[in-house]
Parts: sequence; C-alpha cells; structure tokens
Amino acid sequence: MHASAPLSPDVLGSAEGIVNPYPVYRAFRGPNPVRLMRLPAGATPGQTAPLYSWALLRHESVVAALRDPATFSAYSPQVLRNMPKLPMVHDDPPQHTRLRRLVNKAFSPQRVASLAEPVGRIAQDLLDASGRGPLEFMAAYAVPLPIQVIAQLLGLPPQDYPSLKLWSDAMISYVGIPPEERARKLQALNDYLRQSIAERRAHPREDLISALLEAKVEGESLSAEGILNFTMVLLIAGNETTTNLIGNMMALLADRPELWRRAREDRSLVDPIIEEVLRYESPIQRRPRVTARPVRIGEVELQAGELVDLYFGAANRDPDVFAEPEEFRPGRPENTEHVAFGFGPHFCLGAMLARLEGRISLNALLDRFPVLERGQEPAVRQNSAPLSLGYRSLPLVLG
Repeated sequence: MHASAPLSPDVLGSAEGIVNPYPVYRAFRGPNPVRLMRLPAGATPGQTAPLYSWALLRHESVVAALRDPATFSAYSPQVLRNMPKLPMVHDDPPQHTRLRRLVNKAFSPQRVASLAEPVGRIAQDLLDASGRGPLEFMAAYAVPLPIQVIAQLLGLPPQDYPSLKLWSDAMISYVGIPPEERARKLQALNDYLRQSIAERRAHPREDLISALLEAKVEGESLSAEGILNFTMVLLIAGNETTTNLIGNMMALLADRPELWRRAREDRSLVDPIIEEVLRYESPIQRRPRVTARPVRIGEVELQAGELVDLYFGAANRDPDVFAEPEEFRPGRPENTEHVAFGFGPHFCLGAMLARLEGRISLNALLDRFPVLERGQEPAVRQNSAPLSLGYRSLPLVLG
C-alpha cells in the first residue's frame, strides 16, 4: 500500500488489501465497527451495486460475536449469492451442532494422531522430490501436502489433486478472477464431486465420502445436496488453511535465520513457532456474519440483517491482548488467546489436523536443511481470495 495515499477501510476488499491488510487494521483499530465496501459492483454475477459490511477489528468484539450465534448468524444470504450454502460453515446451532457430530469422529484426537504416519510419508516424498537448492516452495510442498492429505481422507485419486486445488481456490476467490471463469470452475468441482459420491453410493469404500453416505442426523440420512456440500466443506477447509500456514511459516523463518538455527537445535520451539505464525499472519483473515436481531456495537446500532465481517487477522494483532503485536515473538504467553481458528461453536473442525501438518512439516524441513533463505525472485502473495492470507509463489533456497 502506498504510504502517501490516505487509507480507506474499503482497501480491505481490494487486491492490494488482500496482499497486506495490516496497515488498514492499524489505521482503523479505534472504535468498532468500521463501515467498508466488501465487494465492488460487478465483482460477482448479477451484483449491480457494491456490497457493504461492518468490520469488527478488535479482539473483544470478534470473540463476543463468535460467542453469540443467536445474534451473529453464520447464515449470510448476501454472501451466499456467490457460493452454495455449506453445511456447518453457514449453519447455526442447533443444526450446526447436529451436523458437527457427524464428522467429529473423523477429526477426533485419536483419528488425527493416527494420521501422523501417512502425513509424514507425504512430507518426506515431497521433500525427496524437491531436493536441495532453489525451489518454488508453494508448488513443491505447501500446496500439494494439504490437498493430498484431505483428498486421501475423502478417497479421491492422486491424479485429480491439481484440479481439486484449482477448483477449491476458485470457491474462495472473488477478486482478480473473472466471474465467468469462477463459475466454470465451481461447476466442474460440483460435477466431479457428484460423480465421486455416485460411485461411493454404488460401491462404498473406507473413506469420508462413504461415511457421509452412511451417516444420519437424528435418524435421517443427509440429502444428496447435503452430502455434496459437506464434501466441498471438507475439501476446501482441509487444504486452504494449512497451505497458508505452512507457506507463511517458511517465509517468516526465511527472514529469521537465527530462529531457524535455534529451532534445529531445540525442537521445543516448533509448536510455539506454529502458534505465533497463526497469530501473526493468520491464514484465514475474516469470516462473515449477519445480525439476526438488533445489536449495539460500540457507538453503532445495527439492525437485523446487517452484514458483519469478523477480522481474525486484526483481532490477533490487537495491542489490548497481544503485547507489541507487530513483533514476531514465538512463545508469547498470550498466544492461547489468538482466534486464527475461530472461537466458540464454529471453532475450526480441522484445527488439530492443520497443526499436525504444520508440526510434521517444520520438523521434516528442520531435519533436512541447515540453511533456509529467500530465493532470488520476489515472493508473490495471493490477491484474489479476501478471506485468506498466503502466497501464490514463494521462492526459497533450502540447503
């Protein structure tokens, strides 16, 4: 962002704001909420006027909203014009609670712990293939590892992994991708998953799609559309957050060679590094809510039906909670308060799996490479998915 230009909160909905939202967070850290333009006119098919929302940027406000689904509903019709209604993501209790029970077993501590060995194998295979020296880390490792892990859980074949990543990226992208192209990719994902579900219906397997077909909510099976959308949730949520976590982590460590050296010698630093990455460069920057009833936030009275964005990335740099929040400081005791995975009923179902993949990845990289440096080419942040903070390209030198 240009230092000389006056900052506007509307920047958060632009490609520039997606790449680096933190100057805007700092500029508007005062009274909440802040009115901003979420999407310009024409950003999605049929959208003839700008879409506005209220931004919550303070930790206290974000946590309060996440605690109160009766007031701040996850069902947001303004956003759902651009994507299908996704189970759990766009559901409130008690429906959210019932649906979450369906997949809790798949992401239980015991089940996630059992994935350590297959995740470790994928990590070693990818690092064997990349070798030492310069590489584009996102394509070589940070993108393929999470998509392979979640696709294996769903039972989807390896040859389809690149397409699955392309389609899931389109689901969360609004800026910088033509609406027609996004619609084509979403339709391709829809068609692919319908076919995969039909195959499991005819020939069940030991995978998550088959488990969804067999699952019941209060004695009733999920509808065909429900199974399709549930599979989308697991696919997208299972790769996007972790890809950004791993990429952001390695970029931050490449700029801190002394911390890399210390972590090689002392692996007790691994988990604190991961938690500080989650706070400092939150992989998911925001989530939308809609006011289900009138509510007062600060000096502003919101009516029912107002679109509200909860900015996790801003909350995680709130100086009222995190001392010197602009500093990257692993091991800070207040990191138990970060909301990188949300909070309350909608706490991220895959948080434990994301942390496992981050831990295995960092240990595997520390084991192999005494040296970590930035590559000669500049890194490129993604600039099309407003909810995410991550890299499109991250040249590194591993030696």
